[in-house]
Amino acid sequence: MNDSLQRYADEHVRTVDTMSAVLLFAMFLFGSELGASGGPRPDAVGPTITLAAVSCAALLRQRSRPRTVVAVTAVAAAGASALGHLLTPLMLGPLMLALYRLAVLTGRGTARRCFFASVTLVIATATVVEPVHHPWPFRTVGPAAWLLLPVVAGNAVRLREAYLEAVQARAEYAERSREDEARHRVAEERMRIARELHDVVAHHLALAHAQAGTAAHLARTHPDHVRRILTELAGTTSSALREMKGTVALLRRPDDPGTPLAPSPGLAQLTELTRTFASTGLTVTVATEGKERPLSPGVGLTAYRIVQEALTNVSKHASSRSARVRLRYSYDRLTVTVTDDGAGAVGAAGGGDGANAAPAPGHGFGLDGTRRRARPTENDLQAEHSAGGGDGAGAMPVAADGFGLIGMRERARSVGGTLQAGHRVEGGFEVTTELPLYPSAPRPEERTP
Repeated sequence: MNDSLQRYADEHVRTVDTMSAVLLFAMFLFGSELGASGGPRPDAVGPTITLAAVSCAALLRQRSRPRTVVAVTAVAAAGASALGHLLTPLMLGPLMLALYRLAVLTGRGTARRCFFASVTLVIATATVVEPVHHPWPFRTVGPAAWLLLPVVAGNAVRLREAYLEAVQARAEYAERSREDEARHRVAEERMRIARELHDVVAHHLALAHAQAGTAAHLARTHPDHVRRILTELAGTTSSALREMKGTVALLRRPDDPGTPLAPSPGLAQLTELTRTFASTGLTVTVATEGKERPLSPGVGLTAYRIVQEALTNVSKHASSRSARVRLRYSYDRLTVTVTDDGAGAVGAAGGGDGANAAPAPGHGFGLDGTRRRARPTENDLQAEHSAGGGDGAGAMPVAADGFGLIGMRERARSVGGTLQAGHRVEGGFEVTTELPLYPSAPRPEERTP
């Protein structure tokens, strides 16, 4: 019922204001006939009607000029008091409505000043000029109390409207924030899936490429090695398909019965990971310092993928046949270091795109099935320097289409860790990452000027 009346008032403002003015005009005239019991009544019909008409006509502009309407109705109320009328709520009706509208449309300070000015004018006139001399409470306390009510009510309505607007604004902001957060989470999930696909494809296809090339080279001279390499190649491809299935399953519906339930890889699979590089001629040594501590699945997966990517880069680009992985546990952090002693070639950092890698000129295969790498040529070193290698002590050169080093840094930051990569002074390359034992808020990306 109240909502329907409010909608009607909002849609028919002019009609409501006119009806209010007519009703208050009638109440003004009726109130002019009232007075204190036993007291005299003023005989001024014409001026009373005039004051009522002027006061109520001014109410038609109460929404556009509330201050002017308050002034006009206050003067009319004071004039009625000067004629000897008792200031009852009927006589003060136009002024009360004007003060209410002023309190709703303006601030608290304006409503307070207009209230005090109106009360002072009305009470002073009733006290000094009134010819009938009604009892003093009717001339002072009564008008002040009746005029205070609309000011309080108007301020309450204004504050409620401001509160509702603030609530609506917060709801709209929250809705926009939820949409932005949803888009942000979708983008993060896409990046996570892209990193997983990149790491799986880079590692397994790089190994498969190296194993297939070695098998083709030794097919005539060492068939026994070929049989062993092909067996390992089957295991590599099976592992690649299994991890690809697990990664792509993230895009399926949660209730899809085909979704695998295998856990994500972690440092527990590090021995199996290093064993797969043996078929490519890369010997990996793992050393652990400190007391091993349990890792959260996110940190364990991050450490595993970083080691996987770093070893893949060594297998593809470095001239070294050995690499070292060092795991150092502290009270709250895990430091993972992957080093090799070989000289890197162009695109070492990009790493990861092993599916398209092919043996560079000068590379060969030993009789034991291992892959040999030639020393970098002068053109290679110049290309490395132009790609960002610098004097050999800086960051790993990044290929135009490589995302290996970028992906490793993003993985480290995603769990609140850091990653550094660069050439070693004594030769070779080193990748070092510090990860919290439990994931924390991602660290902001460091930018150099």
